[in-house]
Amino acid sequence: MQPVDVAIRDTEIKLGQFIKLASLVETGGAAKEVIANGEVTVNGEVDTRRGKTLRGGEIVCVGNLCARVVVGAAEEDYFDEATANDDFDPEQWRNV
Repeated sequence: MQPVDVAIRDTEIKLGQFIKLASLVETGGAAKEVIANGEVTVNGEVDTRRGKTLRGGEIVCVGNLCARVVVGAAEEDYFDEATANDDFDPEQWRNV
């Protein structure tokens, strides 16, 4: 199966975080379980380390679902309210 590209913000991500981000599992608990059970492969090799560091280009699979780590997502792919610089006034739109 062709892996789906999944963008990350930083240059690396932990395996447990990535399989949840990539929707290969639904929860962090499920991520922990499939990793511990040896159901996760990284670049074709079984890996049971939830804290394994992944970098760009690595391919992670859970069963027949696979995702590729893509580093350097475009800035517009993420919204960070704390650093947003716009003129949006929530009070103006509250009762619309």
